[in-house]
Order: sequence, then C-alpha cells, then structure tokens
Amino acid sequence: MAKILVIDDERSIRNTLKEVLEFEGYTVDLAEDGVSGLEKASSGSYDLIYSDVKMPGIDGLEFLEKRTSSCPVIMISGHANIETAVEAIKKGAWDFVEKPLDLNHLLQMTKNAIAHGDLSTQLQQKTDELQQMKKRVTERNQMIGESEAITRVRDIINKVAGTEARVLITGENGTGKEVVARLLHEQSNRASGPLVEVNCAAIPSELIESELFGHMKGSFTGAVKDRAGKFEQANGGTLFLDEIGDLSLAAQAKVLRALQENEVTRVGSDKTTKVNVRVLAATNKDLPKEIEAGNFREDLFHRLNVIPIRVPALRERLEDIPSLTEYFTKQICSEQGWKEKRFSKKAIAELQKHSWPGNIRELRNVIERLIILAGDEITDEDIKLFA
Repeated sequence: MAKILVIDDERSIRNTLKEVLEFEGYTVDLAEDGVSGLEKASSGSYDLIYSDVKMPGIDGLEFLEKRTSSCPVIMISGHANIETAVEAIKKGAWDFVEKPLDLNHLLQMTKNAIAHGDLSTQLQQKTDELQQMKKRVTERNQMIGESEAITRVRDIINKVAGTEARVLITGENGTGKEVVARLLHEQSNRASGPLVEVNCAAIPSELIESELFGHMKGSFTGAVKDRAGKFEQANGGTLFLDEIGDLSLAAQAKVLRALQENEVTRVGSDKTTKVNVRVLAATNKDLPKEIEAGNFREDLFHRLNVIPIRVPALRERLEDIPSLTEYFTKQICSEQGWKEKRFSKKAIAELQKHSWPGNIRELRNVIERLIILAGDEITDEDIKLFA
C-alpha cells in the first residue's frame, strides 16, 4: 500500500490525518515541522506528502523548494489565499487544500495524487481549481447593501482603486475594512501582483520591524536565515497595514522613511532595497486624537491619509440588513452543504432593532447560529431567543 508523509506543526491535524489515512490502508509517517519533514522526505520513499504552509522554521513553500523527493506534495492551509495557492503550484505542489479539512474530499484527493496521470490534465485541473478558489475569495470580498452610507464607500473605491494614491480606511471593528482593502487591490492596476496583509496589532513590538522590513541571518536570536519583510514581499503589488494605530513610534518612523524613499533596510543590514508598493492602511482608532496624545506621528498620518475612507457601522446602515442576511444565509448554507433557510419579515425587522456593536462580523455570527439552531423558517421569536 502507498506510503504517505504528513508534515504539520499542529499535533491534532497530524494525528487526525494519520488515523484517517491508516484506516484506509495507507502507511503514514509524521513530521512536526519543515526541518524534520525534509529529513524524512530525503531518507524515505513516499508516494505522497502532505505539508502545512505555515510552520516555524522551514515553512511549506520553502519545503517545496528544498525537497529532493519527486512524489506529489499536497499543501494544507488555514487561509483561503489565491496568491499562496498559485505560488505553491508554481513551486511544484500537486494540489492545495484548505482547513478545516473535508475528509471525504481529502481521501479522494489522496487517491488521485497517488494515481495521477497525464500532466496536462493535472495542470488543467489545477487551473480550474484555482479559478474556483479565486471565485470563492472574490465572493467573500463583496460589499453588500444599497444604503447611502455603503454606496458612498463603493463610489470612492471605484474612483481611487485605479490610482496609486494611498488610502486610510477607518471604522469600528467588524465593519469590513479588510474587504475595502481587498476591493481596492482587486480593482487596481496591481491586481496581478501580491496583496500582503499585516495585522500590526497581532505582532509583538520587538518583532514588528523584522516582520515589515525583513532581517539578516544572525541579526538577533532566532534569525537563522535571511528573510524578506512584508514590504519586499509586496513588491509590485499592495501592502495592507491593518490596525496601523497600534504600531510603535519607532516602527512608525521606519514606515515613514519607507514611504518617503520607496526603499527598506533589513534588520542587521546597512544595505537598502528599492520597493514598488502601494500602501493601504486601516485602523479603528481616532488617529488625530492619537497624535495629540503623542502616540502617532502626524507626518505619517498625512502620508497615509491621502484618500480617507470611513466604513460605516452597521447601526448606520440598518436598511442593508435584509440583503446582508440573504447573502450570509446563502453563503453559510452553501459552504456547509445545508438546505437553505429563510428569515420571516418579522425576523428581519427584529434584526434591525439591534445596535450591533460587533457590526457585520457579529451579524454573520448570529445568522450562522440561527441557521444551526432554528427551524426551516427563522422567526422573530428565534431572534429573541438566540440572537
């Protein structure tokens, strides 16, 4: 029977795959990271390799480049990202699968990979699948609603997307600032280039400079190899700095210099690298107030705030709730393979009574909860009970 290697830094994923594949009669070896995965792949004879994309040390894409094994490799990712999928296929991956894993689909994919045939057929399948993934990602990046508030945002996007102007997107958490950034990229002249997203609030302050500008091997503890930062990775495309209000003042100074000079310097290097990047930024903070408090640089604010786009809170566009509810219901039921449910008029009216402090994100969560817990027709009583 075929022999399979699973490389993933999540123990639960490794063990689940091992259990499922061994139940089907395959022999399965496990590796907890890219380094041990490379060692096993070079020393063992495998018919198929599953590898996670995001791993510490050697990630999945680097594994693809360094491996000597010629067997098919299927990449596993927790995020639907068309750019990553395309890069993986270009580097030799046989296919690309998203978490959470659909085990039936995974087993069929395993059989197909092991018994793969004509190369041209495979390439066509990859192209079709990537197009489907791109379609799914595009569908998720829609701006739903016809209210005056959201129409105004849509109009600004249409006017500025094709320019090189920097855009500062503001609004409360959950309003869809990321969607605005992705639409700006998709409708720009840089759409064929990468869209690199950075959540500035999620990266420790001591690592943010390395993350944005890259580093050289040995420049600090843990820097085991040269690494390009997000500015370099976004070269020719768009860099989206989400939650930029959380950047440290030191990092702000370096971002300002990168915007002024169109060049970056990696941590531990004195060499500058030219970059061609359009920068979009977003924040839920009041940056003028942050400037007054000494937490944000005024010169950086003016560099970023060429085109301001404020994304309205859901309570400011309650008339969009019917169309948003319909959209999320279709999306959720389609993704889960469930029979589509419907909301009564009274249920919609009840949803419109809420203030929605969590905005669009909260609405989607509530709709998913109602679809799971309520009957075929969701009523106003269901809203009162479960929302």
